[in-house]
Amino acid sequence: MFTFLPSSLRQMNEPNSISNSKKRQRKEEDRQGNDSDGNDSFEQDGREKKKKNLKGIITSLILLEQQEKSDQEEQSKASNEEKVLLDANHDKTIKTMVEYYDKFQDYHVEVQETERRKRKNSRAAAGALAVSAVSNGVAAREGSIKDTKHGGGGQQRRLWVKNRDKEWWDDCNRPDYPEEEFKKAFRMSKSTFDMICEELNSVIAKEDTTLRNAIPVRQRVAVCIWRLATGEPLRLVSKRFGLGISTCHKLVLEVCSAIRSVLMPKYLQWPDEDGLRKIKNEFESISGIPNVVGSMYTTHIPIIAPKISVAAYFNKRHTERNQKTSYSITVQGVVDPKGVFTDVCIGWPGSMPDDQVLEKSALFQRANGGLLRDVWIVGTSGYPLMDWVLVPYAQQNLTWTQHAFNEKIGEIQVVAKDAFARLKGRWSCLQKRTEVKLQDLPVVLGACCVLHNICEMQNEDIDPELRVELVDDEMVPEVALRSATSMKARDAIAHNLLHHCHAGTRFL
Repeated sequence: MFTFLPSSLRQMNEPNSISNSKKRQRKEEDRQGNDSDGNDSFEQDGREKKKKNLKGIITSLILLEQQEKSDQEEQSKASNEEKVLLDANHDKTIKTMVEYYDKFQDYHVEVQETERRKRKNSRAAAGALAVSAVSNGVAAREGSIKDTKHGGGGQQRRLWVKNRDKEWWDDCNRPDYPEEEFKKAFRMSKSTFDMICEELNSVIAKEDTTLRNAIPVRQRVAVCIWRLATGEPLRLVSKRFGLGISTCHKLVLEVCSAIRSVLMPKYLQWPDEDGLRKIKNEFESISGIPNVVGSMYTTHIPIIAPKISVAAYFNKRHTERNQKTSYSITVQGVVDPKGVFTDVCIGWPGSMPDDQVLEKSALFQRANGGLLRDVWIVGTSGYPLMDWVLVPYAQQNLTWTQHAFNEKIGEIQVVAKDAFARLKGRWSCLQKRTEVKLQDLPVVLGACCVLHNICEMQNEDIDPELRVELVDDEMVPEVALRSATSMKARDAIAHNLLHHCHAGTRFL
């Protein structure tokens, strides 16, 4: 029973199990089918979303591109409008300026014509007045001009002249004015001043005119010398002498030009044979060095920065020392034992070293022509050693003989340096930047050198308070030794100084 029952139960349950398995199989198939349909729909939805996003991006790019094009078009349109407006304003401005200049030119021509007619009428009136004054014996009143009468009507015209105070000059010009005060103001005695006025009288004297009296010669010379002596600006010179500023400037240049043309050939020239012989003897008595005819030195004169060739006049050494931009021109001078200039070279730019200034000078040309054969001009170490230029030894580790030579040649060098110190001390205009134009400055500097010579020849002492200390850096030339013959000659001079006991021992 027990065996039958289970088998029959299995037989009874088998169909049910089969049906159940089939049901489960169909359910699994249905579930798988549903899963596959879900996946397909999900993928389809993702693709649709991507398409929509891509369409949105493309649409945005198209809109941005269109917006950019529209912005560019608006910007181009605005710029074109602005350009048209600027062109219109420019044309309008040019037209206005042309009209203005045309009117200005017409006005200028009209003013010139009016001034010309006024001058013509003034000259005619002055001539008529002069004729009337001579014929009638009537003196014209000061500061007025009367026109001749026309048709019974009289007209009076006055020449306006500004009254200026010249009490200071009138006081200096008195015969009883103290000599010391006069010398303090003009750096020379009254007698020397009178001599200069007498020498220049024929060149600078002017005649009185109908309209005004000419400035006297003494006042003309005084304006120039006081300006050179003090270096004061022209407005102060104007107040001192009761003259206009432009008049003072003109007088300074006229008198300096007269000094150069009249006095320079007489008081600043190369000595003749007798003069050279005396100079040689005096220098040899000072140093023991024979055949020395001059002591040479180059100094710098400060100037305002020029408008052209600024770099050429830039003084690097003075700028570095003073921490202030400096411009200058050079003055090279040769002096005799008394400190009187026998040769000057003025006006080369301050950037040039001493040896280049020497090569540019007329003295160098005359020396090459044989003027300075068998004689020496003593210079500083800034000059090269040549057949006619004697300079000290500049190398290190000097011998006893070389030290002795440098000591004695220094006694000659100091003569020129002291002369330049007195030159700048007397004429203070050389110590500061001047108002004189660069092209006129050589004339002024030449006049200062001539006046220096006159004062030295007249034994005019200089006030110790006016003395200045020269500061001129010496640059060793690129080629310091230019002649083997001169080297041997210098060695022979040094040996003779020591052999004849002319050399001192101050270098020890």
